[in-house]
Amino acid sequence: MSKLPRIRIKMLSWDHKLLDQSVNKIVDIALGTGATISGPVYLPVKRRVFCITRSPHVDKRSGEHFEIRIHKRLIDLVNYTPKTIEEIKKMEIPAGVEVFIKTL
Repeated sequence: MSKLPRIRIKMLSWDHKLLDQSVNKIVDIALGTGATISGPVYLPVKRRVFCITRSPHVDKRSGEHFEIRIHKRLIDLVNYTPKTIEEIKKMEIPAGVEVFIKTL
């Protein structure tokens, strides 16, 4: 019996609630099809801060700060079946979530 490679799913989003809902869907699908998972692992939040000047000509010292927080999650599928892969491919992911799938 050949051993299947692991599948690593990395997800990014600005909205942590939307991200958690997507992660829960993937975990439910994987466990429902008999796969073994490790995770979800909460990766560090990346915080990007932008400084925008309030006036285009004068008062360069007067500015506003805006930030974007990028939340990340990691899931590994260890013992999966072809049905697991099919179900994950069929799943609809919300517009604000990016998904990266890699085999290890």
